[in-house]
Amino acid sequence: MIKIGDKVKFLNDVGGGVVISFQSKNIAVVKNEDGFEIPVMINQLVKVPQNEDYENIRRDEPVVKKQKQPEPKPAPAHIPQLINGNDEPRFFIAFYPVDQHNPVGGEIEVYLINDSNFSLLYHYSHFDGKLYKTIDSGELEPNTKNYIEGIAQADLSNLPAFCLQLIPFMKETKKLAAPVVKDIHINGVKFYKEKSFRPNEFFKGNAMVFDLAGTPEKADADKRTDKDLQKLLIQKDEENRPLKKEAPKQKPPEVIEVDLHIHELVDNWNGLSNHEILEIQMDRFHSEMKNAMENRAKRIVFIHGVGNGVLKQEIHKKLKSTYARFYFQDASFQEYGYGATMVIFRRK
Repeated sequence: MIKIGDKVKFLNDVGGGVVISFQSKNIAVVKNEDGFEIPVMINQLVKVPQNEDYENIRRDEPVVKKQKQPEPKPAPAHIPQLINGNDEPRFFIAFYPVDQHNPVGGEIEVYLINDSNFSLLYHYSHFDGKLYKTIDSGELEPNTKNYIEGIAQADLSNLPAFCLQLIPFMKETKKLAAPVVKDIHINGVKFYKEKSFRPNEFFKGNAMVFDLAGTPEKADADKRTDKDLQKLLIQKDEENRPLKKEAPKQKPPEVIEVDLHIHELVDNWNGLSNHEILEIQMDRFHSEMKNAMENRAKRIVFIHGVGNGVLKQEIHKKLKSTYARFYFQDASFQEYGYGATMVIFRRK
């Protein structure tokens, strides 16, 4: 401990002196041999024994000054690649499974793809039915793709809506491109089906790719379910062909698939309580069971997801009471994971 009257030497300089006072608890005032009073940080002083001279000690112990490390050279700025004729807005969100042989066996990577000569300001968020949660935002250069996040198998049972806000721009252009706002709703069951992942121009392997800047007609088509598209095709076909005799009724499919996730049943579920959502889902369950029995269906699969298990428990409860004469079991794990129940229409 250094006190007034102590001889001291400077730790990072030649020479020393005698401590004559303290400016603060961290700063001492040292009077050197020339009579100058120098304020010095206490941790930069070394006490000299009374029988030694601080000047000799200092000369015997030369100071090794730290050499200043050269600053690393900045990485060269990325020069965006512009492609002739690629001036139409083409933006995509892609889901790429790291394990191509078993998509849910590893992480599913989410990418934002800018396949155009536009620069792209983007905001990516999750929507759980009540709140939007920002996941990533930034600028995407022309003709590039950017990794946004990873999805694990445990997340597939309760996927949010994937929401994107995009503002495309060019430094020089004759026409401004319209902003894009897009919500992507994906049933987690799709990730268990290999046919959901297809060859594409952006990855060496298969991926699930959604167009974010398509025409309104295409955007509407993306939102339709397979059943909706089938109905639309039948309707247009009937409108364009002459009247014929009524075709015989087709046999019901071997397996009827019914998705009970709320976003598949109603367009807008904002403000609905959990009890109201469950009522809507159970109404559809009873309606589909009735139709399946009337049409002599063989099997029906209800996709209820994993979640907290309330919907699954309610379905099993009704199958044990109201529909006790039919068999039921967990549906194929390979196709649906733990999130579906199959009813077999044969009597016990």
